[in-house]
Formats: sequence, C-alpha cells, structure tokens
Amino acid sequence: MNVLDSFRLEGKTALVTGCSRGIGLAMAEGLAEAGANIVGVSASLPEAASPAREAVEGRGRKFWSYRCDFSDRDSVKAFIEKLQDNHTCIDILVNNAGTILRAPASEHGDELWDEVIEVNLNAQFLLAREIGKTMVERGSGKIIFIASLLSFQGGITVPGYAASKGAIKQLTMALSNEWAGKGVCVNAIAPGYIATDNTEALRNDPVRSRQILERIPADRWGASEDFKGPVVFLASEASNYVTGVTLVADGGWLGR
Repeated sequence: MNVLDSFRLEGKTALVTGCSRGIGLAMAEGLAEAGANIVGVSASLPEAASPAREAVEGRGRKFWSYRCDFSDRDSVKAFIEKLQDNHTCIDILVNNAGTILRAPASEHGDELWDEVIEVNLNAQFLLAREIGKTMVERGSGKIIFIASLLSFQGGITVPGYAASKGAIKQLTMALSNEWAGKGVCVNAIAPGYIATDNTEALRNDPVRSRQILERIPADRWGASEDFKGPVVFLASEASNYVTGVTLVADGGWLGR
C-alpha cells in the first residue's frame, strides 16, 4: 500500500461527539476530507442545517445528526441505544465532547465537580465501553479521546477539569491494554492552548494571554484546524501500531 493510501478513510463511519464547533467541528471536517462518513452528536446540534453537516456533505460524505446531553446519564444511554439501532458499524469513535467550569478549589462546589466529571469522563467511558465492545467483536476499530495539557499539569481554578483530563489519559492506556490485541487502537490527543470557546476567558485576559504566548515556542495560539491531521492519522491504518498514546499538539508548550 502506498503510504498516502494508508491515511484514506473511504467506507468508514466515524462518530464525533461535540462536533458543532471548535476542535470537534474541525476533526469531523478532516475525517470527511479523508473519506469517512460522519455521525455527529452534541447537546445543541441541529438536525437540519449546521456547520458540521455543511462541512461533511460539502465533501461528498454522509452526515447523521443527533443531540445528547452528556451531563445526563440517562440521555447518554438513550443516545447509545438509538445509535445501535441506526448504525450497525462505527469504525471510529472520537470522544471530543467536554466542558470546563472555573472556580477556586475552595469554592468549587459539588455541582461543578459532578457536571464536569459526568461530561468529561463518565459519558466518555460509557460510549467507549459500548462502541468498543462492538469493535472488539468485529476485530477492528479506532477510539480517540481528547485529553488536555491538564492531563499532565494541574492548572489553576479548574480542579474538576484537571481531574477529568488526567483520568482520560489513564483510561486511554487502560482500554488500550485490554483491546490492542483484539484489533482496537485506543489513543488520545492532548490539545494545548487553542483559540476556542473554552479559552475565551484566558484570551481576553491581557496578562494571562501574554504569559501563555510567551511560553509557547510556536508563538501563537493553536487553531481548530491544527487537529485535522492528528485525528486522521489516529483514525487511519497509518497508525495501526500506535496505541495507548496521548499525542500532544501544543505548539511546544510541554517541552519548554
């Protein structure tokens, strides 16, 4: 096989959570550009017109739209049932949906902690477990979690987020240990400081924004489009011997 052909995803179906905007939208677009059909889901994704549908169908691929409140366990289970009824084969799972709630640790209430952990960890595990089960039975599949720099660092005023993203890194390795020998690769991508809704408060703080940029060797905030390449690589046959890895895309932040 030509090496470029190993990145092609024709005939594959990818489920991308949190694909209505930002990194999730860019990854759905990148996977479609590589040939995959996309099942999109987020808490607010319209069934008809949406940027995700336009991006995917504009590249000649199929797009199916679902809504799910990832902070509600019953909603996640209902979505999984609907998914299994309508889509017999998910080849690629991109667990991207997430949230971040900021408050000092001493003021970080139970409701903040519970919501972040439910969205960023519990829902992710349920999806990986149920879709991963069918991948194991089939003997092939790719699961890609979205981790964070706070999978490696503690952060400030985001204890729930840091805990959830640290757990995602560990979950990636745990599932890989069990499923790699059964044809299922489980990896994660850890974005650095990216210009998305999650970092708006930081980018609007002139002092904090300057401090962040001074530490990034690439000398810029990341863009959502920077994640098209990594997700296509981890979703394709080009990465068949890569598993249990958290791929960092941070402009050099951690190496500083």
